[in-house]
Amino acid sequence: MADQFYGLTDTGKERTNNEDTFIAQVGAGNKFVIACVIDGVGGYSGGEVAAALAREAILRRLDKPTGEIIPIMIDCFNLANQKILDEKNQVKEHDSMACVATLALADIEHNQFYYAHVGDTRLYLLRDASLIKISHDQSFVGFLEESGRVTEGEAMAHPKRNEINKALGFEANLARDSDYIETGQSPFLPGDMLLLCSDGLTDMIDKAGITAIITTDKSLKDKCKDLINAANQRGGKDNITVVLVQNNKQTLKHDATMPMAGQKKNEQPNIASSPAKPKPQIIPETQTAPLPSKNNFLLSTILSFLVLLFLGTTIWQYVQNKHTTTVVATVTPDIVRPLSAGEIKLQTAINSLKGNVLLLSDSVFTSPIHISRAIQIKKDTLFIKTRGKIELLSDTGYTGAAFNIDQQCKLVLLDSLNIKNFKTAIVTYNNALLLKNVRFDNCAISVQHLFAFADNKYINGGIQSFKADTLPVTHK
Repeated sequence: MADQFYGLTDTGKERTNNEDTFIAQVGAGNKFVIACVIDGVGGYSGGEVAAALAREAILRRLDKPTGEIIPIMIDCFNLANQKILDEKNQVKEHDSMACVATLALADIEHNQFYYAHVGDTRLYLLRDASLIKISHDQSFVGFLEESGRVTEGEAMAHPKRNEINKALGFEANLARDSDYIETGQSPFLPGDMLLLCSDGLTDMIDKAGITAIITTDKSLKDKCKDLINAANQRGGKDNITVVLVQNNKQTLKHDATMPMAGQKKNEQPNIASSPAKPKPQIIPETQTAPLPSKNNFLLSTILSFLVLLFLGTTIWQYVQNKHTTTVVATVTPDIVRPLSAGEIKLQTAINSLKGNVLLLSDSVFTSPIHISRAIQIKKDTLFIKTRGKIELLSDTGYTGAAFNIDQQCKLVLLDSLNIKNFKTAIVTYNNALLLKNVRFDNCAISVQHLFAFADNKYINGGIQSFKADTLPVTHK
């Protein structure tokens, strides 16, 4: 587990107490690295108490985990929420306390991570020197930034930056809102790194600055120190907490050296990280093929005669019937094409997603996703983000859409997709759709926007506008 995880917290330059806390340790039956950042809300004593109660509840639930991983993480937050509510009821001075939290469980052995999130602490994934924001700030300004209505710099300086919509300790029953706790899972490949942090970091340092620090060759401990120092140098207006988790497994390389001519009998070929394979039979170039026998020659003569006879009969029938005017119409049945592996994988990922963030990577979708049946989106909220080039390509003869967004959807964000050769690329209802860096190539209709209004009502409002750019919008 050397240099796989590290966490650090700091009071900052302007605060006198630290309402942040964190978890960075191996746990959950020694199968996961537990990483968590918790930011308390509610004043000098209340925020610290709420954060401490949440930390204790999470660790206690993960001490002996049983069942599915995502439900366990949701249970962690439910227990923490109840602990905070109980304290608020018992201690009047703590009646305004709450906390926000981001929890990740990294299964490094199986290259996966799982997360749960409430509030405006953040979870990032670093892959191939590119930093991707996984969690979503549950605040008005966070929504503005996610949807591209304000830039990252404008969001960092917004006067309502720290006004949150959700937190542990706000609601008595989190289960009433299935989307209250954001959850999800994603591949965690060798070389990947997770960053969990409080807003004390992201209010001071932008994405580019964070990326520059965590892509150095330093240890995780030094990277955490450098992140906190950078936030303090820019003002340190809030408590600052960071946790880093790295999948430090090495990627296997399968290199093989071909056998060389003249290799000695006992000399072994140079093969690295490659399983043993059966040796192919090699016929030396000097070997002479056997001559045909008399029986083979007789058989060949008979077969040649029969072929000539068949050919002569066919030509004679054509001459006899060349003046026939009867035309026999043939009907080609519709070809039912099996679904491609890519579209099956994409639809399954959407249907089985526990949270509302789906991260697509070109390391998984290594070729264009051929679509022969519309990808169905029926979730209340869904954010599809991509890493690398992900392209959806209409299958030959297919006339349907790439995406069909159901009427029940409230918000669907498609981020950095290429959609090509569709008559209608996306079918959506009402104002559910947001696009960010989506490219349409040879699509007759990019978006078919349908509206379903209540009967006998007065309708007001307008259709959401889209803007075309020659360059992609910078990722937040």
